[in-house]
Amino acid sequence: MSDTTIDSIDVRVYTVPTDAPEADGTLSWDSTTMVLVTARSGDTYGLGWTYGPRACATLVSDKLARLVVGHDAMDVGGRFDAMVKAVRNGGRPGIAGYAISAVDVALWDLKARLLRLPLHHLLGAVRDEVPVYGSGGFTSYDEHQLRGQLTRWAIEQRIPRVKIKIGEDWGTNRSRDLSRIRQARSVIGDSTELYVDANGAYNRKQAIRVMTAASDCDVRWYEEPVSSDDLAGLREIRNAVSPDVTAGEYGYDLFYFRRMCETGAVDCLQADVSRCGGITEWLRVAAVAASFDLQISGHCSPHLHVHAAAATPNLRHLEWFHDHIRIESMFFDGTLDPAGGTITPRPDAPGNGLTFRSADADRYRVG
Repeated sequence: MSDTTIDSIDVRVYTVPTDAPEADGTLSWDSTTMVLVTARSGDTYGLGWTYGPRACATLVSDKLARLVVGHDAMDVGGRFDAMVKAVRNGGRPGIAGYAISAVDVALWDLKARLLRLPLHHLLGAVRDEVPVYGSGGFTSYDEHQLRGQLTRWAIEQRIPRVKIKIGEDWGTNRSRDLSRIRQARSVIGDSTELYVDANGAYNRKQAIRVMTAASDCDVRWYEEPVSSDDLAGLREIRNAVSPDVTAGEYGYDLFYFRRMCETGAVDCLQADVSRCGGITEWLRVAAVAASFDLQISGHCSPHLHVHAAAATPNLRHLEWFHDHIRIESMFFDGTLDPAGGTITPRPDAPGNGLTFRSADADRYRVG
């Protein structure tokens, strides 16, 4: 055995209540669950996580851990391949994809720490700063809450792009959608880019009508106006509206992302390191997007994405998502500052640069 053998995989689950009721066009929630994986080799550890159901932890402990423990921590690609093959009969999308992602990220972090390298240097950084956009603007927010959040991002933190949720009540409350879009534009001014996310709430005609009615608000980003499975619908809307149409956060393998690209469904591809298969698959997804001359944007959990994003030539930006930023700031030392609209991974700390504060997290531990 080498001195970089993976000795153990530990998995823990934390459920954190939101700071206010939250909703988008198709779902509402009052808590967020993090599944945290720790990979150890001797005295060195690596951290990975996903935001998904508790069942992800069961899959890690019952099936994936034995495919990793006892193997060389330098062989991240081999462990990824073994995990993907092992979930064939159970199905990779969904819980298995989340679980593989958390383990893969932990292994990359462990490898970088063993080599005493910042993770983005190990991955081959092409930039020092990673652009972000402020994201939240839940449909459950009243005017005061929305104004406060947008003001913090656009005015106080000087983030030059922000996103709100629309498509309220499965697209049946068009008047409030338009009112909130206009309020957002009023708050952030003309120089900040405005993004909207319908979470697949509309049908095709609705989606086009809403954006036509909001043409005076200069919306730049139209996320999931219809279901991300409706590739023909995304393409139809893309051809009919001015904002960039985007989707991809529910992708779990290369074939999903290739279909989205080759059908001309999006102007910018989204992917989520916590779902698609971790950093290993993110890098391959980014290459697929590049082969279609498309940029890629990271969905949610920015501290999970930032090092891979720094090593992605065709990156557009990352999502500075309210829920995940709040939890990551509560649980980790070393979190980043988005002031000015970018985050910079630390060049002087090994791995992802984060230290888990278990004492602060333990009050939220479940299972």
